[in-house]
Amino acid sequence: MSELSAEQINKILHGISIPPQPQILVDLQIEQVMPNPDIDNIAKLISQDVGLAGTVLKVVNSPFYGLSNKITSVKQAVNLLGMNSIINIVNGISIKGSMSDDTIKAMTRFWDTAMDIAMTSATIAKQVGYPSPDSAYALGLFHNAGVPLLMGPFSNYMSVMEESYSGHYERIIDFENKQLDTNHAVLGYYTAKSWNMPKVICDVIAEHHNAQRVFTHNKAIDSEQKTLLAILKISEHICGVNRILGNHAEDFEWESIQHLVLEYLGLSSYDLDSLKESFAELGISPNNYGLT
Repeated sequence: MSELSAEQINKILHGISIPPQPQILVDLQIEQVMPNPDIDNIAKLISQDVGLAGTVLKVVNSPFYGLSNKITSVKQAVNLLGMNSIINIVNGISIKGSMSDDTIKAMTRFWDTAMDIAMTSATIAKQVGYPSPDSAYALGLFHNAGVPLLMGPFSNYMSVMEESYSGHYERIIDFENKQLDTNHAVLGYYTAKSWNMPKVICDVIAEHHNAQRVFTHNKAIDSEQKTLLAILKISEHICGVNRILGNHAEDFEWESIQHLVLEYLGLSSYDLDSLKESFAELGISPNNYGLT
């Protein structure tokens, strides 16, 4: 996205406050840019937050990494995955901690599904040879960060979201723009940017409902961004975001872009079916989320 003035940004954000970057992330990023980052200090910083440390260990010990021995300490996790991977994971996890208790409680299913999307994205990234699966994981967790941010100021937001997924609009964000003068993709982008997340992740968050344009018209977008976007859209489809956020059985967005996404990654419809089967065996399926 092009640089905007503070006044323009505030208008886009519609007066909504971007949650401040958690101190743990500030401290980790300071350590990251040091000439000789201290792995022990990074592990110590994460370990000070019991919930964060537990989630990091849960991620590292997940089936995605396929480790033969269980990792029992954050220091082991940092040494195994490396500093950049751990910080990517912490970035994604931290968005939940920045929300109010009421918002978290109201969106329990949303958060559970974000974890599914994150793990699905990381697994697909590994299978298609994307070199940074942890980036795909962080993107999966963080890409819809704008959704809970809109729940507070707009009491009707969930009904707006449901209509957005109805298939009546060219893009899901079009109805949000019409009703709210902003949308969850742009809010997610500015949150990720203010938290100093990697530029490619910020850019994919901004464009994650513009896949049709990205894959057909915009040659200026680099291959890494397109690859991450393609991975994310497959993951959303497999995890049934159309049901969770949109309350619709049909995934209208996926139907319009699936040929572009699969072609870009060199996958066939048979490959997609195989992915769905393998994730269903792990308990990840759209059928887990019934319509209300």
